Amino acid sequence: MADQEQAELRLNAARLRQEHEDYDVAINAMIATGCDALRIQRMKKKKLAIKDKLSQVEDQIIPDIIA
Repeated sequence: MADQEQAELRLNAARLRQEHEDYDVAINAMIATGCDALRIQRMKKKKLAIKDKLSQVEDQIIPDIIA
């Protein structure tokens, strides 16, 4: 894999990590303020989708090597 591709994947992973953390903070704030449960559930679903994307990007960065 080219160095530029590797750098782009790492940048994308960092962006997704930050977005995942932002959703976590937002969800906790919504729970603390007693927000609608359906809205919180939707946010959690989006957070999970981001985590799935992050896992895919991380797998591209460090592929599984069968020894």
